[in-house]
Amino acid sequence: MSEICPKCGLPLEICACEALEKEESKKIKVFETKKKFRKLVTIIEGLDDADLSKTAKDLKQKLACGGTAKDGMIVLQGAHKEKVKGVLVSLGYLPESINVV
Repeated sequence: MSEICPKCGLPLEICACEALEKEESKKIKVFETKKKFRKLVTIIEGLDDADLSKTAKDLKQKLACGGTAKDGMIVLQGAHKEKVKGVLVSLGYLPESINVV
């Protein structure tokens, strides 16, 4: 017999907790800024710390860039502001919660 998820009450094979957490996430802010040596970086703020490293890894792979995840934000090397929203939506985040500045 399969185990039951304590959060959503569904069997673990079809547990929907991860999708529900992404839907209930707070506002995500995406913006660009200049760092050392006038290089552009894209910063994503407002993601949960639990998803931060996995989301950063997926963004870096899909955008073919380097970056890091620390202090509650993701810093991507390069100007990817226009592409980040589409990638985040494909990862399961709501388009209404993503604010590109």
